[in-house]
Amino acid sequence: MNLKQIAKDTAKTLQRYLTYQAIKTVLAQLSQTNPPLWRWLNNFSADKIQDGEALIEQLFQEKPELALRIMSVRENIAEEVAEFLPEMLCTGIQQANMQHRRQHLERITQLNLSNPSLETEQKTNPDPNLDIPSD
Repeated sequence: MNLKQIAKDTAKTLQRYLTYQAIKTVLAQLSQTNPPLWRWLNNFSADKIQDGEALIEQLFQEKPELALRIMSVRENIAEEVAEFLPEMLCTGIQQANMQHRRQHLERITQLNLSNPSLETEQKTNPDPNLDIPSD
């Protein structure tokens, strides 16, 4: 397991997601303040949203002020989120793991109880290796 590579991949994925969130934020702002520009950016970004870095590069060619705005918003979001992200990530994974374990335990215990022949057999002779004399 290459932890350094995992960290790089995670950071890249997070960067893409924060770029997406920055574009959504700018679009929400523009929808209130400049509907024609909102429409233009919405159409421009619609098929490019998967690769935020390429979108920003292309945006610099068309409307550099929007590219700068998106980068500023993305940086601000990153700074705000970075403060509590590690704790939230670890807590989220621990809670999800606990939920999966709980569901698994419920499934396997329901499976045993749903087979009445096993339950009856266990009641009449709890340990098949133990020979209990009958009266």
